[in-house]
Formats: sequence, structure tokens, C-alpha cells
Amino acid sequence: MLVSGREILQAARQGGYAVGAFNLNNMEIVQAIIEAAEEERSPVIIQASQGAIKYAGIEYIAGLAKIAAERVSVPVALNLDHGTSFSQVVQCIRNGFTAVMIDGSQLPFEENIAVVQKVVEVAHPNNVSVEAELGKIGGVEDDIVVSERDAAFTDPDEAAEFVERTQCDALAVAIGTAHGLYKGEPKLDFDRLREIRRKTDVPLVLHGASGVPDEAIAVARQYVSKINIDTELRVAFAKAIADFLKEHPNEIDPRKILGPAKAAMKDVVRAKMRLFGSAGKA
Repeated sequence: MLVSGREILQAARQGGYAVGAFNLNNMEIVQAIIEAAEEERSPVIIQASQGAIKYAGIEYIAGLAKIAAERVSVPVALNLDHGTSFSQVVQCIRNGFTAVMIDGSQLPFEENIAVVQKVVEVAHPNNVSVEAELGKIGGVEDDIVVSERDAAFTDPDEAAEFVERTQCDALAVAIGTAHGLYKGEPKLDFDRLREIRRKTDVPLVLHGASGVPDEAIAVARQYVSKINIDTELRVAFAKAIADFLKEHPNEIDPRKILGPAKAAMKDVVRAKMRLFGSAGKA
């Protein structure tokens, strides 16, 4: 069933676990995510980036997510991931998204606050939750590129002021993660995360969690309520297809080619739900 992102995240914060937010691009990815959620009895957030919307079209993205949510009994939210324009947010709300992220992290502090306030004004009356970001998370996320040099950690005092003034429902923080594949093991600033948690009263979000060691995630989930996973799904998808075609070089049936990819992604999602502590919480 499709619910507001706020409902899922508030329950996660109160329950002391994190909910996985998994990016979709096509039907097989949606099926892998939703089947894993139902089997694990886990709430889940399905999210679409700007790239996914450009690739599949917002109507297809929303339609796939709505159909998937209707087929299961666990709570499902549909989220815009890293939205960068007010018009895009409005388009998503009109198409039935139940959560939106407006990413003004590359703007000056006051401008970031202003754009989030504007989104909150239109989202909240429609029971759509708003995620914002403070601090710059390194790496590449579709159209957004942040170099390691420009990546800046979230300041706890600024986070407290930001949340109070914007009235956002969730805050993505920069504590050392990055989008895409890691070149080495990421070092997360847990002291900073604890301080942000102490000074704010909204669910926190960890972006760029693909490839972060399980031990680090186990610590982070004590303080964050939403953990984003995309790259690990892509890696599982690509490897499964490559392995299948290597063994079956003459196969041309897309159903047989994509089947193993769907199964591989589903395994990743199920493992993350158990790691995040959301399994059995629906």
C-alpha cells in the first residue's frame, strides 16, 4: 500500500531501525524491490532519480510503483530522489509521489532554506513528505556531480537551524559517504552524526550507502532512519546479465536474460532490509 514517506520514516525513527530507499529504473527493479519487501515484511521506499524519470517517463515510473504498492500489504512510499527544481517537485506530486527530496545542498545556506520552504508549502497540504540535504555528498548522482574537494560535511548547528526554519520531514546529511563506487573503504564521521542527531528532531538520511561496510551501517542505523541504495543494485543487475550471457551466448529472450538480474537484485534488497533492521517491521 502506498503511504506518505513521513509515515514510514517516523515509524522507523521510533522503532530504532532504518528503511531502505532503493532506486528504480525499470519493471524488473521494481519487482525485485517490492517482492523482497513483502517476503521480508519490511516497509520500503522506492525512489526515482532525475535520470530514471528522463529514461522511463514519470507516468511509467509512477504507474509501476503504484501497481507494485497495490499488490503488497507492506507500507510503500514513492520518492523523488535528488530533485533540483520546484517544477519537477510539483510534477511528481501531481503524479502521485508520496515523498520528494529537494536537493539544494549546492546552494548557499539561505538559498537552500528558501527553496526547501517553497517545496514544503506545496507538499505538506498534499500529505507528501519533504527530504532536504545539508552538506555536500561526494560522487555522481545522475546530473549532480560533487568532487571530493567540494564535498563538505554537515555542520550540526546549521542542521538544527535548517530543520527548524524549513520544517522539512527528513534531512540528508554528509558524514563521509559518496555516490557511486568507492575507490577505498569510506570513513564515516559517527561523532558528527551523533551530534546532528542530538541537535535535530527529524529522521536523518544516509545517501551513498552502497559499498559501505556492514559494520559501519550497523552503527549508522542507530541514528538514521533512511538509507539509500542504488549502486549495489546496478552492480548485481549488470553482473547477473553478463554471467548469464556468457553461459548462454545465443539467448535472445529478454525474459530469460533479465530473470537472473531480477533475482540478484532481490537478494541484495533482502540482505539490506535485514541489515537495516526493517525486516519484520511492517
